[in-house]
Amino acid sequence: MKATGKTSIYQNYRFPVLLLAAIAVGCVIGVVFGPRAAVLKPIGDIFLNLIFTVVVPLVLITISSAVANIANLKTLGKILGIMLIVFLITGFISASLTIGAVKLFPPAEGINVQLPEPEKAEPLKTADQIVSTFTVPDFKDLLSRKNMLPLIIFAILFGMAVSLAGEKGKIVARGLDALSEVMMKLIFVLMWIAPLGLGAYFANLVGVFGPELLGSYARAAAVYYPVSILYFFIFFTLYAWVAGGKQGIRSFWKHILTPAVTALGTGSSVATIPANLTAARRIGVDKEIREIVLPIGATIHMDGSCISAILKISFLFGLFGIPFEGIETYLTAILIAILSGTVMSGVPGGGFIGELLIVTMYGFQPEALPLLAILGTLVDPPAIMVNSTGDTVSSMIITRWLKGKEWMKAKTGS
Repeated sequence: MKATGKTSIYQNYRFPVLLLAAIAVGCVIGVVFGPRAAVLKPIGDIFLNLIFTVVVPLVLITISSAVANIANLKTLGKILGIMLIVFLITGFISASLTIGAVKLFPPAEGINVQLPEPEKAEPLKTADQIVSTFTVPDFKDLLSRKNMLPLIIFAILFGMAVSLAGEKGKIVARGLDALSEVMMKLIFVLMWIAPLGLGAYFANLVGVFGPELLGSYARAAAVYYPVSILYFFIFFTLYAWVAGGKQGIRSFWKHILTPAVTALGTGSSVATIPANLTAARRIGVDKEIREIVLPIGATIHMDGSCISAILKISFLFGLFGIPFEGIETYLTAILIAILSGTVMSGVPGGGFIGELLIVTMYGFQPEALPLLAILGTLVDPPAIMVNSTGDTVSSMIITRWLKGKEWMKAKTGS
């Protein structure tokens, strides 16, 4: 059994290790050959172009499919409404905590990357900005990664329309489900050439900008790990207390170890659903709540990803020499963090799409994406653990909201 466990962990983390190894080799090449490593840049550019080409159909198909295949939306209204409120509140808290951390310990302080700066648009009135942010005037404008948020909204609305179309809609839903599976396979194929593409890209990056860039990644990881551990132990304890007082705290920590270890071992929030369901049952969360909240939470509730999104935004701002300060900047960052950590996490390759959303919303050039991709790989394990275990404590809060403060005393263990 031990050998099987070790093999399973190796299989789940084989690709991230391979990716990090390839990037490390690329960095060494950049250090050794300096500016001459720029000869490898076209290889990295080819990989980036392939990835950006698949983004629009990936988002449109997978989000539409996910929404279209959710049944009985009306009967789940109350649970879903409270669930979304809890998810948004915890996402806001985790993102706000990280803003404080990156202000105290800037992850890219002193480093400046001379890539093309974000495009400066003409100032818009608030109403015009809302319209241009959430909608486009023509369907063809949706088919561009520059309009990612309108594309997401359209995909959600289209999925809802399919779900409401009844029997005829089920035919479309099955088609979307099949297309979604195809897109997953396409991403799988493209990501296996990622070590070559990103290795070449970082060889050029380090060769041109110098090895001091690597220090920023170490600094960023040094910020993320303590913040995520603090959030896991301190804030999850607070959430458990809100849900069930001292008994809630004891019950949560008694049963959460297995989901936490499962998340670390599998590298997947979805793969942790069975362990989370068992833990929630033993804690006393009602069957109707846990069987709705935990599967949905595995795809749209990502506190760990909210933490990493703020880190990535601050990291990019620092690298490009842009001040990360001001209430408007913080609120925008929190909004984008919640979007990338909730809306996008349900999509296969959602971490990558979340990074793309950050790059797109701030107007950074495509070359900024690999800078975030490697950071995402470094912080992935604790992020997945926080994402997964956060679903269980959230289900406790939702039960407290729906069943009253005495819910734990009346638990049946059903």
